[in-house]
Amino acid sequence: MKSSIEEISPVKKKLIVEIEAAEVDRKIDKAYRDLGKRARLPGFRPGKIPMQILEGRFGKEVLGDVTRDLVNETLPKALEERDTFPLNMPVIENGIPEKGQAFQYTAVMEVRPVFELKDYMGLEVDKEKMSVTDEDVDRQIEEIQRARGQLRAPEEDRPVQDGDYVTFRYQGSEDGTPIPGLQSDDHMLRVGSGDFHPEFEKRLIGCNKGESVTIRVDFEEDYKDKNLAGKGVDFEVELLDVKEMDLPALDEDFVKGLGGSMETLEDLKSEVMSELTKREEKRIDRDLKSRLIQKICDTVEISLPDSMVDQELGNAVESIRRNIARSGGDLEKAGLDEVRLRQDLRPASEYRVKRMLVLGEIAKQNELEVTEEDVTKGFADLAAGIGQDPTVIRRYYEANKLMEPFRDGLLEEKTLNYLVEGAKVQEVEADKISKE
Repeated sequence: MKSSIEEISPVKKKLIVEIEAAEVDRKIDKAYRDLGKRARLPGFRPGKIPMQILEGRFGKEVLGDVTRDLVNETLPKALEERDTFPLNMPVIENGIPEKGQAFQYTAVMEVRPVFELKDYMGLEVDKEKMSVTDEDVDRQIEEIQRARGQLRAPEEDRPVQDGDYVTFRYQGSEDGTPIPGLQSDDHMLRVGSGDFHPEFEKRLIGCNKGESVTIRVDFEEDYKDKNLAGKGVDFEVELLDVKEMDLPALDEDFVKGLGGSMETLEDLKSEVMSELTKREEKRIDRDLKSRLIQKICDTVEISLPDSMVDQELGNAVESIRRNIARSGGDLEKAGLDEVRLRQDLRPASEYRVKRMLVLGEIAKQNELEVTEEDVTKGFADLAAGIGQDPTVIRRYYEANKLMEPFRDGLLEEKTLNYLVEGAKVQEVEADKISKE
């Protein structure tokens, strides 16, 4: 067997394999011998069918089988010989094997790109200073109160006030045309929460139960929902109900009712401060690593394999599809066109692939690996976050073939930690974070 490689692009190669005539003859002869032993034709005893008859009746099928055998047996060896590792199933092109002649086929495939990493250690990067205030703690405690509050109708009819819980039906339209998915028959909202849109919620204040109003919202160009970004939407709203919330008193009984070892309001504040601090530390750490790897990626030119981008893009679309399905909807009902959605998500998917390739190369260059100790700790951390037994979680991952992506995630985090350790980190106030 002889093999050679042609480079079609930085991420696509053509493997050319040639198998000697003697090996082709051996394969064809064996295939016909095996066929002769099991073939059954009228007028011939088993094993006594002439070769010419076998070739005439079964030649196409036999040569097809021989072709598959030749490719299946030689392709892995040729790939190893040429130190080539395909990202997708190679596309095979071949002729028909003939006795006395060498057999050649080609395999076109995508491969991981080879790229140069510039200086990535010792980069300067800003880190947001930790800031958890008493006001943050008070707001969190108010949320805890609200979660245990009781909704009730106001003692007397009155217009909607800031902080009320309102139930309404609505339909959003653009230029008089209803927007698919932008509707509900019983939407509940706490006015002033910002969960809908600040301008929309502000316009509800002063309305009365049973009233119908039209509320105009001009969505910002960078609005989080890209389907609404930059649009002017008219909402036809019917206010169905108005309620206010009775909050429980912040006393020792309330604190003890939350469970755990807390007994006083100071205990609660201390616990909330601790949890908010941990949450902020994780957020700041994620933000730091995100900006550091972005800085590294910006210095690297990589040709991205289409198969990797398409897979990442498919995962992103499927994630959105599952999230919508949980609430009983689908892409169409949500007003999302899959073709447009893929176009919108493609840049982010391309960046995630580039980020993965860069981190993988850094891990390789620095011989970073995931140990069994890392895996055990990873499951312990995961279990602590959701209050489960780490052994049970690991068994679930093993049973559902999730160990490889879990290890990939651990290696990525280990690599990011390595980069942060080698970076020049400067703590600054949040509003001073460099946007470069």
